[in-house]
Amino acid sequence: MQDYKHSVSLDVNKCKGCTTCLKRCPTEAIRIRGGHAVINSKRCIDCGECIKVCPHKAKRASHDSLDSLNDFKVRVALPAPALYGQFDNIESIDYIIEGLYRLGFDYVFEVAGAAEMVSAYTRIYLGKPGVKKPVISSACPVITRMININFPYLSDNIMPILPPIEVAAAVARERMQAELPDVSPDDIGIFFISPCTAKVSYVKNGFAGSKNNVDRVLSMRDVYFRLIDVMRDIDVPEHTASSGMIGIGWASTGGESSAVFNDKYLAADGIENCIKVLEQIENDDFTDLDFIELDACSGGCVGGAMTVANPYIAQARLQTLKRYLPVSPNRPQDTDVPERFFVDEGVSFDPGLLLSDDRNEAMRMMSEIESITAELPGLDCGSCGAPTCMAFAEDIVKNETSADECTVIMREMFHDYLARHKGTTLAEEYKEYKGLSLKEKNGPDGTAASE
Repeated sequence: MQDYKHSVSLDVNKCKGCTTCLKRCPTEAIRIRGGHAVINSKRCIDCGECIKVCPHKAKRASHDSLDSLNDFKVRVALPAPALYGQFDNIESIDYIIEGLYRLGFDYVFEVAGAAEMVSAYTRIYLGKPGVKKPVISSACPVITRMININFPYLSDNIMPILPPIEVAAAVARERMQAELPDVSPDDIGIFFISPCTAKVSYVKNGFAGSKNNVDRVLSMRDVYFRLIDVMRDIDVPEHTASSGMIGIGWASTGGESSAVFNDKYLAADGIENCIKVLEQIENDDFTDLDFIELDACSGGCVGGAMTVANPYIAQARLQTLKRYLPVSPNRPQDTDVPERFFVDEGVSFDPGLLLSDDRNEAMRMMSEIESITAELPGLDCGSCGAPTCMAFAEDIVKNETSADECTVIMREMFHDYLARHKGTTLAEEYKEYKGLSLKEKNGPDGTAASE
């Protein structure tokens, strides 16, 4: 199996081993070893939670630099709709579109426009006979990777239509090649402006196969600070936005679902909530739903790790910007979903987390993990370097750590050692130590040594 290319990395020099990320990682992909965090690439889903919570800024997102615009003769920007919510006190999206042109892009194709096309295709797809429901949106790469690792039985529920990022890239490339027939396709660069790390990984790993048309992924944060400078000089924008209310609504939780025009939907955000929903779908707790939208980031894409604004403030700004926009100016004329907008392959199970390829050995290891877990204190304190006692037991069985890393076990071993060798308890040893320290400070007769 091809190695998964991640977009979340760790700066060991900044990491203090504080366990903040350890406790927040939704897939238990992080351990503390040798005084710093270690990320298990097989478990990591690039959700960016560790980037958001790290107090020492030791986690960072990998993405392309704005300098990579120089790699292409023709540069096409694909701004995610979440970009529009990052700016305060702007009257319309046109200022942002104009700013992108002034940054050096030759063409801007809004992902919000492609989202309106995907919404229309979703409505068509949901009406087809034999579709396995509830259909789970494929727009959030974190959710598809989570299903790939932990919920393989739900893989057939994922909508097989390409997400807006890919539809936007495909349409933009087609238009550019039609308008510039003398330009080599290799000289046309498609730049997606991403709010999150997961979409960087999505592009790196080529999930769309031969249909992947994105060449570079830029950080929304980097583009934002460059746009702030150029937008100051814009009096009247020359270029105008082409997206409507539905497309821009995709930036926030519930925007995609509401565009389906179907009351039988569920929209959830925040990775912990999404995991609970997936568990309930797997248990058949939802029997009357057609569509499910899951956004790993709180608030939706506006809450991504590479954004700037508070996600809820960004949502409020988007509401203001949407007020005078048309509903959906990018409705496709197709009466069916074009074949080119279907994914080449569905999501398949990633066996990277199996305890063993041999079922009997895996069952033996699982039994041992349960036995060790029963002997552990059950505090889930993280002092051992694992997020939970069960995760710690698994690490022991896999020979990745030893039982004495548990501070509770180590304390008991120390008590036992003292009792066997000196006949005293740890409390008595501590009192004796403090007594000696006092005598050293005050002198043998109890008076201060300085006197």
